Amino acid sequence: MSRVPGWLGRVGAGLTAVGKRLDERRAEVEREDGDPSASAPAEGHVPPPPDYAPAVPARPDPAQAVPWGVRVAAEAGWRLLVLAGTLWVLMRVISAVQLVVLAFVAALLITALLQPTVARLRRLGVPRGPATALTALFGFVVMGLIGWFVTWQVMENIDNLTSQIQGGIDELRNWLLNSPFHVTDKQINEIAKNLREAVGANSEQITSAGLEGVTVVVEALTGILLAVFSTLFLLYDGRRIWEWSLKLVPAVARPGVAGAGPAAWRTLTAYVRGTVIVALIDAIFIGLGIYFLDVPMAVPLAVFIFLFAFIPLVGAVVSGALAVVVALVTQGVFTAVMTLVVVLAVQQIEGHILQPFILGRAVRVHPLAVVLAVATGGMVAGIGGAVVAVPLVAVTNTVATYLRAYSQEASTRLAPRPRGATAVTATAAEASAAGAPPPPPAGNGAEEDTAGGPGRQGGPDTPGG
Repeated sequence: MSRVPGWLGRVGAGLTAVGKRLDERRAEVEREDGDPSASAPAEGHVPPPPDYAPAVPARPDPAQAVPWGVRVAAEAGWRLLVLAGTLWVLMRVISAVQLVVLAFVAALLITALLQPTVARLRRLGVPRGPATALTALFGFVVMGLIGWFVTWQVMENIDNLTSQIQGGIDELRNWLLNSPFHVTDKQINEIAKNLREAVGANSEQITSAGLEGVTVVVEALTGILLAVFSTLFLLYDGRRIWEWSLKLVPAVARPGVAGAGPAAWRTLTAYVRGTVIVALIDAIFIGLGIYFLDVPMAVPLAVFIFLFAFIPLVGAVVSGALAVVVALVTQGVFTAVMTLVVVLAVQQIEGHILQPFILGRAVRVHPLAVVLAVATGGMVAGIGGAVVAVPLVAVTNTVATYLRAYSQEASTRLAPRPRGATAVTATAAEASAAGAPPPPPAGNGAEEDTAGGPGRQGGPDTPGG
């Protein structure tokens, strides 16, 4: 009897375990059937919401929730930031080696001016080395003579000009005293006193600027030597230098760049030659005008007008203002007014007749782009940047136009050729555009095309198809 309760206890424990397992199985079946009255879920399983719970819409993809305009602006924004960062780094690199960059650009401009002479000598049978040497020697001698002539004229006339300027200042002072502006002698003396005080207060800055002038002279001589050597090598070996540069371009973009390079060079050559011709005409006619008006240093002023003409718009204003100021302080108001009339007349003829005729459409740049380019170039690299800004814009415009046309032509050439009736229509359209009569229509479209009609004759990949 002592063993009976133990045996019954074990049986009861087994039945209890079986019932617990049955309950768990029943709960799992009910949960699979979606019964809301099911027992508590197993650990790690989330039950579905009851039927009376409010419906919660599914959250959309965050990229789809952003408006289309904002997505486009964001895509364009980060690309513009990358371009701006690249441009900023490029500007920093250029500013670090500004002397080398300006010397090389000056060499390119001089080469564009002298290279046609080398080509002409080569056509006459002169070897490449002597042709390059003769052209470079002639060009640098002419430029050196121009610089020497300007310096000589200024040194010869500086004493006379100083006395004339002093007399012109006295005459201007008397004119102001007798003018209807009611300027008094006390006001003129006060202005002169303020000028003297300003010069005295900034004497240290002026002295330091004079000391820095030595550094400027050394840098200028270094830049001139770099420009001379670069010009010699570009004149002698420019084609091979260009072919080597093409190897740095990715192979996919190399054909387009290879075609854009000669187009850019033609634009640069046309710009430099046209600018030299226009500047020479300005200098000759304005120089003759101020010479007949008895303005002192007419020849040096004409040379300054020639040099400043290489800075579009701004250079013409500065050189013309310089001639008018010299005429005002040396010959009086009437001569200054007549000088202004001569300068404006020549510049108007040059801007509206000579430039469009000489430069042509290949290097035509909008005046707003010219002003912005000159201002940006002057801020980045001073006078040298202002000189090279406009040819850089003209060359960039030519390259962009060529690459766009090349891309469109390549996409058209690589596109699959139409077949069947579409091929007949396309061929007729091309023939009418070229001025040729369209081909005759096929009698039975399907049979003609299958037997060897227009779709079979050319084929999609045949170059002449």
